[in-house]
Amino acid sequence: MDEMVEAVSRNSFKAYDIRGKVPLELNSTVAYRLGRAYTELFQAKKVAVGRDVRHSSPELVKALTEGLLDGGCDVIDIGLCGTEQIYFATFHWQLDGGIMITASHNPQGYNGMKLVRANARPISGDSGLRELEERVVTSAFAEPVGAHRGNVQVCEVMPDYVQHLLSYVDIAAMRPLKVVVNAGNGCAGPVIDALERYLPFSFVKIHHEPDGEFPNGIPNPLLPENRDATAQAVRKHGADVGIAWDGDFDRCFLFDENGDFIEGYYLVGFLAQAFLGRFPGAKIVHDPRLTLNTIEITRQLGGVPVQSKTGHAFIKERMRLEDAIYGGEMSAHHYFRDFAYCDSGMIPWLLVLDIMSREGKTLSELVQERIDRYPCSGEINRRVSSPQVVLESVEKAYAPGGQIDRTDGISVEYANWRFNLRMSNTEPLIRLNVETRGDRKLLQRKTEELLVIIDGFA
Repeated sequence: MDEMVEAVSRNSFKAYDIRGKVPLELNSTVAYRLGRAYTELFQAKKVAVGRDVRHSSPELVKALTEGLLDGGCDVIDIGLCGTEQIYFATFHWQLDGGIMITASHNPQGYNGMKLVRANARPISGDSGLRELEERVVTSAFAEPVGAHRGNVQVCEVMPDYVQHLLSYVDIAAMRPLKVVVNAGNGCAGPVIDALERYLPFSFVKIHHEPDGEFPNGIPNPLLPENRDATAQAVRKHGADVGIAWDGDFDRCFLFDENGDFIEGYYLVGFLAQAFLGRFPGAKIVHDPRLTLNTIEITRQLGGVPVQSKTGHAFIKERMRLEDAIYGGEMSAHHYFRDFAYCDSGMIPWLLVLDIMSREGKTLSELVQERIDRYPCSGEINRRVSSPQVVLESVEKAYAPGGQIDRTDGISVEYANWRFNLRMSNTEPLIRLNVETRGDRKLLQRKTEELLVIIDGFA
């Protein structure tokens, strides 16, 4: 690595993972040093490594692996995979950690890393990521390359992983539903293929093959413009449900039998209800962006709602602290105690289809009442020149008469409505979410009011 040292920047180190432009912010030098730093800081002896479909991922995996090996760490290479398969390999095989090379839903030209320690414990800004950053930037390693160099072992995680996924549902009770699946040319396709033989579903597969060119656009169904293909396929094929994933499939997005997109927020309450039926009195962790529906359902069923800062590392840490059975974010991250408190984009849709089968109801029948009771704006993103100034201006305008919460950005709640405004942890954006207690006209009016202020700083 010393022969061609690329520039090393702090810009790729975010609040709870690493993401940046390749090669300006993230490159082979950063990846190699990260491997060395990870081994030293966490005294790792055996680590799982995987990658997504992006063209820059193999080169970054190679450099990362060299860094781990030079630090005396053995590498378990599971190849092309989703982030949750790294989590699974780490806790299932009782490894010292796992590192996934992925930029998930970021634009072309980006890549990144998600890191966990033993038992798939997250590594974030307050649990090791800042120390890793310092060692990577300064190349300050305590020891030279040792005489004992690690070894690489290529392993197949899919069979064990699939069996774990199936343990969450009753396959015998499932109905032969028609299901549209849209992998977005990311990494979800091979998992659907591996699950297919065990399930009674008829799959309609679109954008199925992994392809780093992303010929159908970057897979991020959270953006409204990326939902049409799945919605149209559901309507064309008369499917019972549609499912779409982001690039590393740690998030899944559902469409009902009409092709209508179901906001991830409502699935949090839906899954909380399912788990509280099996685990009365359990704790449910949620993020602060949209909360009214989740809190009401959890309390009505005797559960305990627990609010956490947004972000996968923060949610996981809070779930472990609370021993929560389930955690969910409106951005379609869903976390499960039996999955080492990690997020999965495969377990949620399996649970939803299991419930649809057992109750004999369509997805719209299962969620529409909650949508009507607590309508929401969906997440609205804006690029602004001074995010902190925007937050201060909005707080000044709306704090009087409202209940303020600063768990993440600013949340203001009134008797009939609330909103959350926060800066993204992964992108240069400010994000707005608004919800009301059944009043769609109020929702529209308050959303427009807030956007007038925010857009004034665009």
